[in-house]
Amino acid sequence: MQIITPNSEAFLYKYLNNHSPTGHEASGQKIWLEYLQPYIDEWKIDNYGTAYGIINPGTGFNVVIEGHSDEISWFVNYITEDGFIHVIRNGGSDHVIAPSMRVNVHLRNGNTIPGVFGWPAIHTRTDKDANLTPNLENITVDVGAKDKEEVLKMGIHVGCVITFQDELTKINNRYYCGRALDNRMGGFCVAEVARLLKENQVKLPFTLYVVNSVQEEVGLRGAEMITQTIQPHVAIVTDVTHDTGTPLINKKKHGDIRCGQGPSLTYAPAVHQKLIDLIIASAEANEIPFQREASSRATGTDTDAFAYSNGGVPSALISLPLRYMHTTVEMAHMDDVSNVIRLIYETLQRIEYGHNFKYFNSL
Repeated sequence: MQIITPNSEAFLYKYLNNHSPTGHEASGQKIWLEYLQPYIDEWKIDNYGTAYGIINPGTGFNVVIEGHSDEISWFVNYITEDGFIHVIRNGGSDHVIAPSMRVNVHLRNGNTIPGVFGWPAIHTRTDKDANLTPNLENITVDVGAKDKEEVLKMGIHVGCVITFQDELTKINNRYYCGRALDNRMGGFCVAEVARLLKENQVKLPFTLYVVNSVQEEVGLRGAEMITQTIQPHVAIVTDVTHDTGTPLINKKKHGDIRCGQGPSLTYAPAVHQKLIDLIIASAEANEIPFQREASSRATGTDTDAFAYSNGGVPSALISLPLRYMHTTVEMAHMDDVSNVIRLIYETLQRIEYGHNFKYFNSL
């Protein structure tokens, strides 16, 4: 069974190269739905832009597979009289990596203005400035304007969103590399599961919702809303997790997770123990490699929003190991992407309407 086809990889590049910052995900959702439609029976979009496809509607037992569609970005917060732009975060944007990065300033009419996060040249910094580091107070965007008036005439105003310029590439024919793998790669994975179900003529005994949520990066808000709409009985969420094998990461604090060694399964209060056991059984039966990690309180993913909704929804998290999260050079091993897709696909075929529903609710 071919997991990622040339056609699906073409979709991946189109989808990842599109800019869909938190609160402005519409363009990415259109790309996602266009790809997904041949593999589903129905589709819908909620008021804030969460998109979902429905397979086998109307059974009375609802299962969700979900990723989130938004990427981190910046808001224009203040424009100086000299025409430089100060920003605030939209999600968990990293100020340390900002200097010298190229950006797009997104206008309300859909156009973009190119700019850069400037930084003073090394020649101009004195010994007193040796420890100068980027922070939200001193990073600014330069759009080449002579003053504030020109910035405003460009259509840039407070509240415009700014994203980093970047395109998806491959490294060593082994890793996908770029911005927004967190977590449009999850949206890609659940769409591929839908494709495999359709192409392999798998008939599920329940209704499957293939969900691409918005606004995860600012508090799991899209999942929080959509779980009230769908009212699922089971939720399998996919997101990214840290590859802790790279330099400067403390494994004793963050665990030992490596790219190329399979999806990571999280143990946490929000993760339903019988559901994670079912996922592990699927992995072992199909020889899908996997890793384990633990979260002491919250997973920090949409899993929490699904688990603690509607009186409690059995939920689990399947994570894609990722290097350099929230940068423009996020890296995911291609084998791990395929294995996330395989693991969700195989697990769905072990969920039985009726039997497993009672199983999840029993002690």
